[in-house]
Amino acid sequence: MKNNNHLSEKKNVKHVRIFVVSLVSILAFLLMTFLPKKNFLANLYIPFMEESPTLTVFVSATPTPTLFPTPTSTITQAPTPSISPTPMPPEGKAFSVGSSIEGKSIDVFRFGSGSNVRMIIGGIHGGYEWNTSVLSYLLIEDIKSGRIKVPFDTTLYILPILNPDGYFDYPDSSYGRGNARSVDLNRNWDAIWEADWPRTGCFSYVYITAGEKPFSEPETQALSQFILDNQVKALISYHSAMSSIFAGGRPEPDTASENLAKALASVSGYNYPPLDGGACCYTGQLIDWASANGIAAVDIELTDHDSNDIVINRKVLEAFLAWQE
Repeated sequence: MKNNNHLSEKKNVKHVRIFVVSLVSILAFLLMTFLPKKNFLANLYIPFMEESPTLTVFVSATPTPTLFPTPTSTITQAPTPSISPTPMPPEGKAFSVGSSIEGKSIDVFRFGSGSNVRMIIGGIHGGYEWNTSVLSYLLIEDIKSGRIKVPFDTTLYILPILNPDGYFDYPDSSYGRGNARSVDLNRNWDAIWEADWPRTGCFSYVYITAGEKPFSEPETQALSQFILDNQVKALISYHSAMSSIFAGGRPEPDTASENLAKALASVSGYNYPPLDGGACCYTGQLIDWASANGIAAVDIELTDHDSNDIVINRKVLEAFLAWQE
C-alpha cells in the first residue's frame, strides 16, 4: 500500500512538471509570435539602452577642470605689440635733416620739447648772407649758456645754414647766393612760384634762377618736409641787409604773420612795414609758403652784410619765444 502511494505521488509530480514545461513553451511561442523582431528579454532592456547614451553625453559635457587648460588658450594669445614714439634728437646737438646738391649736411639744433614749436632759419642765401648764419650760431650759444631760456611749453629749432654749398664754396661772395645749381632757394617754394621775375629792384649781381619747378632743389625739399613733420607754428627766416621785417602772405600778409612782425619790430628797431617793400617782385618765398600752410612767418633783414646784430636779436629771440598768436 505504501509503495502504491509513493508511485502515485511520483506520477503526480511528473504530470505537474510536464504541465509547467508545456505552459512555458506555449507562453514563449505566444511572445515570439506577437512581438516580432525582438524577443521578450530584448524588450525588457530597451529603456536602459536608450538612456545610457544620454548619460554618457551628459558626463562628457561637464566642463574640464582648469588643471588641464586647452592649448588654444596659450597658443593663440599673442602679446600686443608696443609702438615706441620716435625719439627726439639730442638737445643742443646738431642733427641732419637732409643734404645739399653736393652732399653737405643740412643741420638743425633743438632746444626744449614743448608743443609750441618754433624755428629760426639762417643762411638761405649761403655765402652772400653769411652773417645770418653767424647770428644763428651765436643765438645757439646764448641758449646753451643759459643766457636765453626756452619756455617749458616750447620747442625751438635753429637751422644755421640752409644753403651749405653756397656758404662754404663762396664765402662772402655774390656767387654764394644760389646753391650749386645757381638756384635762389628763397624763390623755389610752392607759393606764387615763377620761373622768372622782373629783375628791376632785385638782386642782380650774378644770374640766378628759381629752379625748374617748386621744390626742385633738395635743400627746399628737406626743410619743407621738416617744417610740416614737426608742426612748426611760427618761424623767422634771417636775411641781409635792409634793416627791415617782412610778414608772410600774399597779396596781403596774414594776420598772425603781421602780428608777429609788429611784435618783433617793437623790440628791435627794424622797420615794419619794410622801407622798400615794393621795390622788388618776390616770388616763391619761404615765408609765403609757410603763411599758406597756417604758419606765422617773417623775414628779418639785418642792418648790413657784415654785422651779426646779436645784441638786437637777443631781444628778438626773447620776444619770439614769448609771442602768442
